[in-house]
Amino acid sequence: ERKKAMSHRKFEAPRHGHLGFLPKKRAASHRGHIRSFPKDDQSQKPHLTAFIGYKAGMTHVIREYEGAKAVKKEACEAVTILECPPMVVCGVVGYIETPRGLRTLVTVWAKSLSEGVKRCFYKRWYKSKQKCFSSYVKSYDESHKKQLERIKKYCTVVRVLANTQMNLLRFGQKKSHIMEIQVNGGSVAQKVDFAYDLFEKTVNVHDLFHVEEDIDIIGVTRGHGVQGVTARFGTRRLPRKTHKGLRKVACIGAWHPARVSWTVARAGQYGYFHRTEFGKKIYRMGKAEDLAKAGMTEADLTEKSITPLGGFKHYGVIRNDWVMLKGCVMGARKRVITLRKSLHPVNPNDKPTVIKFIDTSSKFGHGRFQTYAEKERQFTVGKPEKEEAPMETVA
Repeated sequence: ERKKAMSHRKFEAPRHGHLGFLPKKRAASHRGHIRSFPKDDQSQKPHLTAFIGYKAGMTHVIREYEGAKAVKKEACEAVTILECPPMVVCGVVGYIETPRGLRTLVTVWAKSLSEGVKRCFYKRWYKSKQKCFSSYVKSYDESHKKQLERIKKYCTVVRVLANTQMNLLRFGQKKSHIMEIQVNGGSVAQKVDFAYDLFEKTVNVHDLFHVEEDIDIIGVTRGHGVQGVTARFGTRRLPRKTHKGLRKVACIGAWHPARVSWTVARAGQYGYFHRTEFGKKIYRMGKAEDLAKAGMTEADLTEKSITPLGGFKHYGVIRNDWVMLKGCVMGARKRVITLRKSLHPVNPNDKPTVIKFIDTSSKFGHGRFQTYAEKERQFTVGKPEKEEAPMETVA
């Protein structure tokens, strides 16, 4: 059969813009929400499945890899640094299964909550009486054990409530980010006991993830406001002499049906979208107490921090635990990023990633020096010392 040609079109072409990401609207929340947690395996020990980090900035590393014929080569790759201060477990939630999905049955909060958590329950903290949870604490000892028993008896899914410690970051923000983290592994009773033991205790990113692990990241992209169809959907520009502009869509549909289809590219919001990215490899992790030598490698023995000279642009200095991810991460600097155990785990590579060099030069302009000591040597060594002229005596 003869192929049916498209009417009034000289060349066939795929459509512009992925319809799977519609509607292109602003994210409902600044923090990336986890819509699906990894599948539960009761044969494992109880463990948490997600964490929160903050995007600090990007740099590059030089790593070793085997090319063709097992020849060792070096590759320069971009990496992103996330600062991950410890989180505090402040509650537990039990869910029961219904024909319409999961439903919350019981929520148990810890006895003492930080000010950053309480701020989340007020619109204007300074004008309020700041007495939230005061009556809850009075009946805490009597009720919370009964509620935990209800979770063990009826619930199938157990999640902890955890909050970030904003006082460890110098953002000027006092309100904490609170999120639910699902507990996987073990029976329901073991999950509840595991969650209750974590009440008012800190959880570190090292307790959840390890180097060489592939994880998923969830966050909100950078916002660009209202844009036209050329930037928003990547449509082709019209010829130069087009009347009333050329960054447009020439035909937005037929006469009938007498309406514009939702598949037609239109101007509107661009950026600040909720996105999930799978399979981001952790190249390196560091602790707060080892920051002075965090930038060292086996090939580069220079003692230097992971923070570049002058700090990360528009962020500052890393002061807490940190994670180095391969490639880029959505969002602007200081953006809250949700780290999650991989939904689709892959077989780990037998050969670990060998990082030979981590760049810590200044990100303000073209950085030349890796450390302050190197910069000081460059501008001091080699300069002739000034000789003092002899004092002339007046006769």
